[in-house]
Amino acid sequence: MTREEKATVIQDLTTQLGENSIIYLADISGMDAGTTSDLRRACFKANIKLAVVKNTLLAKAMEASEKEFGELPEVLKGNTSLMFSEVGNAPAKLIKNFRKKSNKPLLKGAFVEEAVYIGDETLDALVSIKSKEEMIGEIIGLLQSPAKNVISGLKSGGGKLAGILKTLSEK
Repeated sequence: MTREEKATVIQDLTTQLGENSIIYLADISGMDAGTTSDLRRACFKANIKLAVVKNTLLAKAMEASEKEFGELPEVLKGNTSLMFSEVGNAPAKLIKNFRKKSNKPLLKGAFVEEAVYIGDETLDALVSIKSKEEMIGEIIGLLQSPAKNVISGLKSGGGKLAGILKTLSEK
């Protein structure tokens, strides 16, 4: 690969890193062609972009990026695959589900909305991250709960009040 090609790849990676706020680094070494193909297919279905990159080029792209990746450049050893997603926990769920059949891919690290996660042991924490839509749904549910309680209280209280008035009028 010539210097110009490397510069182009670094620039493309820097652009991708800047455009995506959810980035996962995984190790897919040791997977056979069929398993790798299944992983790529699963990523496509889950709307996750998967790309295998050279560690040195990715490290230079991270350095050139305006984002602070913390300790992520330190995990760039061995084979590295990049996963880009719109949903914070989608790649983690995909990795966890895929590992039911195989012991790979291994999570090296992740960058999710300014937070850096290092190591495969953080996979469960990443799976439990809620998406923006889930958080909005929970907030709306919490906001509606008191109003529903007041309305149901008024309805049931109104029924009791009407019953009491009817009883008093009959006497």
